[in-house]
Amino acid sequence: MSTTIERQWTTRLRKRATGKLPPEKALPDTQPAYVASWIYVFGVATIASFVMVILSGFILALRGPQWWHVSSVGHFVNSLHLWSVEILFFSMVIHLWGKFFMAAWRGGRTMTWMTGVVTFLVSIATAFTGYASQTNFDSQWITTQAKDGINATGAGSFFNVLNLGQMLMWHIVLLPLVAVLLTAVHVVLVRLKGVVPPFDDKTGAAK
Repeated sequence: MSTTIERQWTTRLRKRATGKLPPEKALPDTQPAYVASWIYVFGVATIASFVMVILSGFILALRGPQWWHVSSVGHFVNSLHLWSVEILFFSMVIHLWGKFFMAAWRGGRTMTWMTGVVTFLVSIATAFTGYASQTNFDSQWITTQAKDGINATGAGSFFNVLNLGQMLMWHIVLLPLVAVLLTAVHVVLVRLKGVVPPFDDKTGAAK
């Protein structure tokens, strides 16, 4: 009986997962001393602002455009969503450049770096579709100015920026789902490989 259980894919997957990422590594009690530097704060700030973007966007999706255009509470949540996005990109850009100059792909962290870069690109596309979904003159101007450039690349055949329904669905379903999944993978890789150390510190080398 025990042999059969050992051969089950759920048992093998659980053992592999806990072997690679045990609880004390997934949620560590301590961090290396160099993590006290301010440059390491912007990764957490990016995640915190991303959570606020998702929560405020969820409320906006529940109530719809009429609510966020005419209601004072809707205006507040819409503004909260906007400024969360602003903080998200501010933190993400500093995090990205900080890790670039630290060569964060060192020590077997190439996939950690690449998932961060791809998440940044997906976030840009998500922000663009958000601007295209405002249902106001700003969104009309943005989409009409963008359509020719996107059509020139050939992407306009399946990504029609003048189609409000398509842009809204990309913004609230497809792209956020990709961003959340990539962020989760990125964080797991950070936990697996550890936080990249400064150049003069050898204690944080990935195992």
